[in-house]
Amino acid sequence: MENKNAGMRKVLYLLLAFCVAVMIWFYVDETSGRTVEVEIAEIPITYMGQDTVLADRGLMLMDEGTDTTMDVTVQGKRGTVAGMDNTSIRVLVDLRDITAPGEQRVSTQVSVVPQFYNQVQVTERSISMATVNINELYSKNVEVKCELVGNVAEGYNAGQLQMSHSSIEIWGQQEIIDRVAYAKVKLDIGSATGSVSETLNVQYYAEDGEVLEGAGIRTTVEKVQVSLPVFVTKELRLTMNYIDAPGARIRNMKHVLDPGTIMVSGPAETLRDRETIVLGDFDLLSVGNTESTHTYGITVPDGCTNLSGVTRSTLTISYPDKTSASVVTDRIRFENAPEGKNLEVQTPETVVSIFGTEADVDAVTGENITLVADLSDYSSALGSYTVPAVVEIDSGGDIGIAGTYEIQVAIREPGDEPEIPDDQVPVMNPDESGEAGE
Repeated sequence: MENKNAGMRKVLYLLLAFCVAVMIWFYVDETSGRTVEVEIAEIPITYMGQDTVLADRGLMLMDEGTDTTMDVTVQGKRGTVAGMDNTSIRVLVDLRDITAPGEQRVSTQVSVVPQFYNQVQVTERSISMATVNINELYSKNVEVKCELVGNVAEGYNAGQLQMSHSSIEIWGQQEIIDRVAYAKVKLDIGSATGSVSETLNVQYYAEDGEVLEGAGIRTTVEKVQVSLPVFVTKELRLTMNYIDAPGARIRNMKHVLDPGTIMVSGPAETLRDRETIVLGDFDLLSVGNTESTHTYGITVPDGCTNLSGVTRSTLTISYPDKTSASVVTDRIRFENAPEGKNLEVQTPETVVSIFGTEADVDAVTGENITLVADLSDYSSALGSYTVPAVVEIDSGGDIGIAGTYEIQVAIREPGDEPEIPDDQVPVMNPDESGEAGE
């Protein structure tokens, strides 16, 4: 039993020694500066200028007979070259010097991607010159059609389909291009409740409707922008932007617009949340008891059509219950009065013109009206001044105030009251003095 265990330990020791030896060998191999060569196969060749320079000269690069890949051998440290593949090398062929059709040989340019700069060296390539097959360019214009999938929702209608290209130019070998009868894109609108716009890939078709593969067909237009406007017809109410004020509210007016609505057709996204058309601004302070008329042009939202054919609407408006009155008040209040100064009102009574409904106006008395003057600008002033006043009415009704108002006030230092002339000093009757008969 002991001999068997000893044998197993010996095998394990040998395996461990082997692994350590291999690791040491790899380490020495990697750090000793030793280089190796590795072949990288099937590196794609990139041809420059085939859709620009060649096309301008009426030429094209044929797939058949043209080299498409190259094998390259590189030299470098084992760890470096082990991480390379056919994307680590670029092979370029410049077609700018080609001016005629036929099979030709063109020099290749081989470069290493930046990741491996100065770490590897190209030592061998399978070909130094690439073979290219150049043919005369054959082109034609084909119609672009659009297939619609889906339908517009109930209550909506589709407009005219719009495409960025109604035809496109294609080119390639004549036998391939001759098979193309038209190009087509497919627009899926689902159950549209709004305009649809998408950029779609172009597919080519033969005369019998067979789908053709795009190989060998070249074009500068690979995608087409397609838009389908979706419209809705809606009745919109005409209205005004009424500017009201105390004593002149739209609820107290008698008003009508003729016509009051119109039928409009337009993009669903424009009309979806639209219910009205505002014709303009109207100041209700200008309305009197008598009826007046005002005409306004009807402007529909951008992109919409006025189906009613009516281009103007007439507003007829009046304020049948409007009345006015002049009310005398002696109520005055000063705000921000200068501290330590005496104030003397020199206009003890003011006539205020008011207007509103008959019921609201009749309810106003002088006790409901206060003139408020702000003396913020007179904190250091002395003398007599005319100060603008704001009219406040606390009757509870909706009252308008006509005109502007002022208060004459004298500002004096304490004890600086004006002297009363002798001819204005009142003479007391002895009977009134309480001393009569003495």
